[in-house]
Amino acid sequence: MIDMLIDDDIDSELPNTAMIQQAVQKACHAAQFNAAIPEVCIRFAANDVVQALNAQWRHKDSVTDVLSFPMQDGPNYDPEEGLGDIILAMPFVSHEADRLDVDFHAHVLHLIIHGTLHLLGYDHIDDVEATVMQQLECKIMLELNLHNPYPDENQYHV
Repeated sequence: MIDMLIDDDIDSELPNTAMIQQAVQKACHAAQFNAAIPEVCIRFAANDVVQALNAQWRHKDSVTDVLSFPMQDGPNYDPEEGLGDIILAMPFVSHEADRLDVDFHAHVLHLIIHGTLHLLGYDHIDDVEATVMQQLECKIMLELNLHNPYPDENQYHV
């Protein structure tokens, strides 16, 4: 089940629930996590909320587009247990979509895919991990008929 929490001060129009669910499910499938209905909580929050969480948990006192908080340690994820929480800084995400000149809803879906992959153990700390993760993101975005999130990275095209 995908729970969605929208903070009171968020007035952005979000992608529809079916598209959000499809993005999470495709990310799970691409990561070979085959739960019928993955359990994830997605919070759409203000920048200051995400900045505070980023400072508390990552020791980076700045806003970022998306944070993921996994509830399980891999590699053997239990499909009966929740995967974790994804939190998006919606004003930051909106500004980022404008700056990148991409559709806002598509950008939100990309970040949900990105966050879901983090919940499943993917990361982009080094170049090899980043390549694998970004290739999966591109594949999923293509399956959803959305933009390539890494157009400047030729090696990530699928």
